[in-house]
This record gives sequence, C-alpha cells and structure tokens, in this order.
Amino acid sequence: ESRKMGKKGGQKKQTNPQILFADGSPAQEPFPHHATEEDEEPVVNQKEHLVLGLEMNYVPDLVSTLRESQQLFDFIVTPLSHPRYERDLINENASKDPFTRSDMLLTSSQWGSLVTGKISTWLQLDSSIDSIRKNSERVLKQEIAWASHLNVPSVILPTPSRSSSNYANVINRTLTGGSYLQFWLRISLVAGGESLLQEEDPWQHWNTFRSLCQQHPSLGVALEITENLPSVHELNRWKGEPVKAIIIPTSVFLMNKSGYPALSTRHKEFLIGMFRYKPQIILSGPAPTLPRDIPAWIDLYHKYILYVFNSNPPFTATEYYEVPYYDYLQAPLQPLQDNLESSTYETFERDAIKYRKYQEAIQKYLAKGDDPSRVYTVMVVGAGRGPLVRATLRASEHTGRAVKVYAVEKNPNAIITLKHMIGTDAWGGRVTLVDSDMRYWDAPEKADLFVSELLGSFGDNELSPECLDGVQRFLKDDGVMIPVDYTSYLTPITSSKLWNEVNSYKDLKHFETPYVVRLHNIWPLADAQPAFVFKHPNREHPIDNDRYIKLKFIAQEAGTIHGFAGYFDSVLYDDVHLSTNPANATKNMFSWFPIYFPFKDPVYCPKDAVVEIDLWRLSTNRKVWYEWSMASPTVTPIHNPNGRSYYIGL
Repeated sequence: ESRKMGKKGGQKKQTNPQILFADGSPAQEPFPHHATEEDEEPVVNQKEHLVLGLEMNYVPDLVSTLRESQQLFDFIVTPLSHPRYERDLINENASKDPFTRSDMLLTSSQWGSLVTGKISTWLQLDSSIDSIRKNSERVLKQEIAWASHLNVPSVILPTPSRSSSNYANVINRTLTGGSYLQFWLRISLVAGGESLLQEEDPWQHWNTFRSLCQQHPSLGVALEITENLPSVHELNRWKGEPVKAIIIPTSVFLMNKSGYPALSTRHKEFLIGMFRYKPQIILSGPAPTLPRDIPAWIDLYHKYILYVFNSNPPFTATEYYEVPYYDYLQAPLQPLQDNLESSTYETFERDAIKYRKYQEAIQKYLAKGDDPSRVYTVMVVGAGRGPLVRATLRASEHTGRAVKVYAVEKNPNAIITLKHMIGTDAWGGRVTLVDSDMRYWDAPEKADLFVSELLGSFGDNELSPECLDGVQRFLKDDGVMIPVDYTSYLTPITSSKLWNEVNSYKDLKHFETPYVVRLHNIWPLADAQPAFVFKHPNREHPIDNDRYIKLKFIAQEAGTIHGFAGYFDSVLYDDVHLSTNPANATKNMFSWFPIYFPFKDPVYCPKDAVVEIDLWRLSTNRKVWYEWSMASPTVTPIHNPNGRSYYIGL
C-alpha cells in the first residue's frame, strides 16, 4: 500500500488532533459502519487569533497613542518620518533637524511587536526630474534604514503608479541585500485616486512590481478594501497572492438602521473568505458620521470586525487535521521502494469516507451475483495493515455472499500486523496472507475481484497502472478490478506561496519535481480538465501506459501562472466514485492531497488568453516520469526531460 503523504527532507513530524469518526468515537476499526459522505463532521471550536491594527496618519504622542490603542488593537500603523519632512524633498540640505521621533520612546521589543511603519506617500521615485528622483531615493532608503534600526517587523509601501521601475529597483536592491524587513505594497481592490487611473487594474501594478522584484518572498500585499468591489473572479484572484494585511477604511462602512457601522454583504463575504489566509486586519481612517472626541467610534468598528471574524465557520475535524499541511511541499513517495511507517498507515486508516466508498463498491459487485452459494475469490493487492480486507469482509457480511480473500503485501513490517489479524476470529479461515510484491506473485488460482488502493494524488503517479497490469493475468475472464478506472485532471494556478517554496531550494531539480501538497493559498485560472485515463483490467496488447496530452484553457481573469495543479477522479465500481477534483470532490475525504507541477519561471497570462499546456507520462523498463511545458501564452522549456530530476522507480 503506497500512501499519499510524501517527504521533504524526511518525514514531517506533526502533532495533530485525533480525528474522530462521524459518531465521535476513536474506533479500533478503520471506519464506522454508518459513516457516509454526507455525515456532519465534528467541528473544532478553536479560532485563530485575529491580529488587528489601527492605521494613523499622524501620531503626535506615540506612547499615549499606543497605551490607548492597546485596549482594542494589537499594533498601530504610523508614518516613519514627520509629515513636515516632505518640504525637504527638493533641497537635500534644507533642514538639519531630526526627520522623525527618537527611537528611545519605546523599547526594541515594543517597536518590534506594536508598530508597523509606513513609508512616506509623497515620494516620486520615477520622476523625470533628476533631483526629485534622487532625493526621493535618498528619503526612501533613509526611512527603510530607520525601520530596520527600530526593529519594526514590516513596513507599508506606497501604491505604485503605472511606471514604477525605479521604485521597484530600490526595493529590490533592499530585498536582495539581506534585509529582514517584510515589505507590504499597498494595493487597492479598485483603482481610483491619485495613484491609479480609474480604468487601470490595481492587480496589474502589483504583478509588474513583484515581477521586477523577482517574486521575492519578503514582498507582500497590503490590500485596501474599496467602496466598490470588482468582479468575483478579480476578488478570488487575490487568494493566490501573498496578502499579508487587509486595510479596511472606515469610509467603506455603511450605517445600519440603528446607526452602527456595518459592511455590505459582498464586503463581508470577501472578508470572511480572506480570513482563511490569516491576513492582519488594519482599520484606517476617521469615523465620518460618529463622534470623534471620544474613542467610542473606534470601539464600534472594532466590535463589528470581530463579529465578522467570529462568524467565520469553525474548522471541521478534517480541515483542522489538514491545516499544518497547507501549502507544505512533499515529494511523492517511491511506492515500490518505500515502506510506510505505522503512523502513516494509522493516519490514513482514519479516512472513514474512503473505506466506506470501497466497501460500497465491493458490496455492489457481490450483490450482482446470481448464485448465493458461490464463494468469491477476492485478492486485495497492497493490503497494508488490512483496511481493504476488513472492507471486503464487511461487504461479504452485508450481502450474504461468501468470500475467500488473499491479502498481498510487500512491506515486511505490515506483514507482522496482518499475521496478528489472521489469528483473530474475524479473519480466521477466510483470509490467506501473501508476503510478496504483487508483480512477482504466482497466484494459486484466478480471482473474481481485485481490490487495491494504489491511487496517487494524480491518479497514476504511484504506478497503479504498472502494478495492476502486472497482476491482472490472475483475473478471471469475467473478473472485475476495483477501481475500474481513474482520470487525472489539470488546471493552471496562481500561487506565489508555492512557487517561492520551490524557489527557496535555488536549483533546477526542485522545479522539475511534482509535489504532493494541500493546496490553500492558490487561485485556479480555469476549471480543471481531464488528462490521462487508465482502465482496469487493461486488455490491450501490447500494454502501453505512456501518455501525452495537450490541454487548452481560457483564463477567466488576468493572472500569473506559477504551475498547474493535478487531481483525479476514480470510478471504483458502478456508480461509486472517489474524487479530489474540486468540481466533484468527495466530501470529507482527506487521504489524497493534490499534486503541484511548478514552472521554473512564472508566466503572465492576460484575461481570456489561451493557456496551452503539454504533459507527458513516459517510461522505460526502470522508471516512470512526467515532462511538462507551456506553449501559450508563453513558450516555456520542457521540464524534467528524460526524468533527469524526478522519476518513480520500477
């Protein structure tokens, strides 16, 4: 049995909460009898802490302001320099006075936890006038140096204009110069005001700026909510971007019938959706219709934001289990070389839905038999610690059809567990244990039914076709294999997070490796499309499991393609399905995370452009591997030629 949680320099050690079954019990069996896909899951009533800040354009008394704001807010956002310093832009030596307050007003730990700096907005780093441009550079560097000196964790950068190459250059030199600062580029959801023209797309300015800065992981977005919201696709696009903070101006609030501030339904829904990505929330601006001589107006906005945050549904047990694996890269297993550990078997045996589906498929097969006295020969290939054997025995009991089960497993450690199972009353006399690689086993008889769970995150990526083709010679002419077939799916995605994770290795090999990953901080540019199909038993002669496909997608919105995500859909038997494809994913199933194929260089894609992807599945007598490339809107090199960086060994 080859499982879906891979490795990243060794097995990830993670303490997870116990996953209870639908009846709330930690059963000894791998699934409860009654678990169904539609069952309500237990929820985990554990909320993430909302980090809430207050933006202030002018702070005459920093110490008092912090003392008062700490009752409601975790930090404040304040300019790094005094507003009067703007008049020094033209003449470098216009003033000898300090450009800002003393660092001794707060301790280093207070600067580092209670303050986010804000770079002056009046700088003109792309001015055509040399003196203005150079002095703007000088001021920007001075403020960044001061922020580093203060030990503030992050600074908010002004919104870039259409032409901000020099601005980006100064920031890029800082980023690549070893600065620990996090830079948050202020971007509005909808263009307007002095920085961007109304018809411009603010995301385009962000994309240009971060591309000039080489997609640096320390450059994120401070996304400013606007009164008008763009389309759903434009909003969802930010789910694939590094949104570190969301700025909520008081001007976007409406007043409800009681005279209290509230957000429109669309604003509220967008905010709730973004809470899953853990941005910091920053309240900005005055209260336009409320008293301003007392802090009561701040409290009203604060309470409403907390109300929206707390209306976010709590994690289900499955979601809570998956949280530590969000956007965590794991190399797929080598299924014919690796032996799973007991803890890995245990984790996936808790997937009640998967084994319930398998049991349902086996029951449907057995129930179709017209001879009640017939004994069905069932071969469970890749038995692991026995969950599919138990599913088979339960299906036998439910249908009243007798079975003779062969449990075939190559892992010598799992064999020990199976031997203990054989000695129990439940298994005794009905199960024969086979300690062998299924491909080399010489079965004593032919089977009516083969059952396996060799599917990988991409369906065929853990050599299910090769393994099952190797044993089908022992299947009767009218025999059935579960699963009957499986189809892989692909879609291009935006994910700055995933791309930077791969890029952190600083080599080509990791860009030519597909990764198992619980996708989270991503945005698909289009719906997933089917790629490779495998059917069992495979009656073709000769059998050829190599594949090639060209897929074409239409980008629903302009975006940056950082790679593509892979899923699968499998027919176990008859109408029983397992799927990770978002369009029809099996609810509450967590055994398989999707797969991520990265591109070495991110590709910009305009709205409505054709995205053309080529994918190959190739093999020799020693290995199987994937190659992939893009033909449109930009031609990329073919990744992983001849399996030079990644392959699955046969």
